[in-house]
Parts: sequence; C-alpha cells; structure tokens
Amino acid sequence: MQTTKTTSRSRMQSLVKGESLQRFLALGALVLLLVFFSVISAPFRTTENYTSILVATAVNGVLAMGATFVIITAGIDLSVGTTMTFCSVILGLVVTNAGLPLWLGVPAALAAGALVGAVNGILIAKAKIPPFIATLGMLNVTRGLAQILSDVKPIYFEGTPQFYDLFMGKSFFGIPNVVFIMFGAGIIASLVLTRTVLGRYAFALGSNEEATRLSGVNVDAWKIAVYSVAGLFAGLGGILIAARMTSAQPSVGMGYELDAIAAAVIGGTSLSGGVGSIVGTIIGAFIISTLTIGLSIVGVPDQWKLVITGVVIIGAVFLDILRRRRSA
Repeated sequence: MQTTKTTSRSRMQSLVKGESLQRFLALGALVLLLVFFSVISAPFRTTENYTSILVATAVNGVLAMGATFVIITAGIDLSVGTTMTFCSVILGLVVTNAGLPLWLGVPAALAAGALVGAVNGILIAKAKIPPFIATLGMLNVTRGLAQILSDVKPIYFEGTPQFYDLFMGKSFFGIPNVVFIMFGAGIIASLVLTRTVLGRYAFALGSNEEATRLSGVNVDAWKIAVYSVAGLFAGLGGILIAARMTSAQPSVGMGYELDAIAAAVIGGTSLSGGVGSIVGTIIGAFIISTLTIGLSIVGVPDQWKLVITGVVIIGAVFLDILRRRRSA
C-alpha cells in the first residue's frame, strides 16, 4: 500500500513538473511569435495592434479559464462559446429591451451562465451522460435560445453609453478595461483553483474520480459546481464580447469553445485531467490571439489560418501525451 502511494505521488510530481515545463515552453513560444511578427510586419508592431491582441485575448481568456476548471476534472465543455452568446443576449434583453439598470443586467448574465453550467453538470453527474454529448447538446440549446430570444436580431446598447465606457473605456495606460477585468478574473480563478476546496477536488476528480468517491467526497456535487464555474466565466465572456461589439449578436459564439479549449491545452492543462493552471491558460490564450491576428496582418488566407492553428493544437496535445507517457 505504501509503495502504491509513493508511486502515485511520484507520478503526480512528474506530471506537475511536465506541466510547468509546457507552460514555460508556451511562454517562450509567445515571445517568439511576438518577436517574429514584429520583425516581419510593420503594421504588427504598433500600439493599436498590441491593444487589439489584448482585447481579443480578454474574451477568449475568460472562456478558457472556465474551460480549464472542467478539463482538469477530465471533462470537456463544448458549450462555452454559445453560452457566452446566450448570456450576452440575456444582458441585452434586461438592459435594452426591459430598460433595467446595468447593475441588474450584469448579474443576470452571470447567473444565466452559471445556470447553463449547472445544467451541464447535472446531466453529466446525475444523468451520467458523457461530457462530450451533454455539452454538445447544450451548445445547440443555448445557440437556439439566443436566436429565439433575440428574434435573430442584434440587440444594441446605444441607450446605455455607460456600458461601453465601463468595459471598453481606457482607465490606465490607454488599455481598455476589459483587459484588466480578464487579469482580475484570472487572479480570482487561480486562487480558487489553488487555494480552495473546489480547486482541490477538481484536481482530485481529474486524477482519480473513483478514489475520490471512495474517500467520501460527494463527487456529483463538486462536478456540478465545477461546470457551474465554467458557465459563470462564459457569462462574463458574454458581457465582455457584448461590450466589445456594443451589441448582443445572437449569431456569434460558434468556434469560441475550440479556441478556449486550445488555450487551456497549449498552456499545459492535460485533457486526461488532474493537471493545469490559470497562468498557463492565459499564456495559451495570448498565443491563439497573437497567431490569429499576426497571420491576418501578414496576409495569410483564413483557410490557412485554420490549418496552422489546428497544427498548433495537435502539437500541444501531442506534447501532453508524451508528458503522460514519461510519467507513467
């Protein structure tokens, strides 16, 4: 028994070291990308472009934080992108259509996201539906609801100028507030993941769910909580993207879930569960944004951007597989 515990502990330490190495490699890759595009393209090395990268990362970064919690439990959430859209529509309905104040609209959007996440968690934990299937179904549900509630029309926040000023205004160094909100959310997410019972059980679920259950932990309840947190971050993403577009667009959202998952994996979060960090995820989100914007500026066609991004994701997953093999 003692030998088994020692082996398990050694394996976990090896995985953590591997995750730290992948996070370091991801940071190095980000620096290289920034230097590369800055050297070959004058339009890239402008203050406006760097600001665009920051703003683009804010939305994907927030979504990726929620995805990180889920992936650490060895789960997956394919609905974060359309949940983001659904929450932005809820915000538009409350603030614009109903004419209620912003301080009610923001919590409504966050609550809508948390509710969607909780339903995902219940379907997975209680109904025993595989995460891939449950969240794929929720992707279509939230996408459809966003279009039904908005009548497939954008909801503009023209009558709420303080909304744009609050999130897209520039308080420090000429950087939009959404960027600081992303970093603030990242600090909170990191503390929750590393310093709370929720984070501890998330890692435990991903490492060995059955052992966690046998130790007396209410696995179902904590799994629902983790998916609720992912939904909460999707709600925040909905608020940020609505501020960025000054409208709730019911047709956006598809594809964001893949970027969120990719950011987490590139940053060192293992699809097998049990390993991951918010810092790595934010680095991964910056890599995705830098690569996408950099390729656009140098004139790479959209089709090839998809190919290159896909290769990067495959490479990150392959590194994770190698890391798992070496720790086995």
